[in-house]
Amino acid sequence: MIILILSFLTIFFSLILINFFKRYSRKKRHFTLNKTNLNTWMNLTKKERYDLSKIDSSSYLIQRKSLLDQIRKEYKNISKSK
Repeated sequence: MIILILSFLTIFFSLILINFFKRYSRKKRHFTLNKTNLNTWMNLTKKERYDLSKIDSSSYLIQRKSLLDQIRKEYKNISKSK
């Protein structure tokens, strides 16, 4: 009887661990939306689409800030030379 209970518990915990690792070890998908991968984008879950668009938005914001800084520096250099 004890062996049966122990075997059941080990199987139960192993299934829980397998489920946990499957859930949290998914590969992160990162790509930008364009015409060629529209079907792939639509096959993602709503949460995955939201997360990807959020990442794209933040990367765009960072690029935009760096470009603005560069433009400001160039403008300062031009205004000083005049």
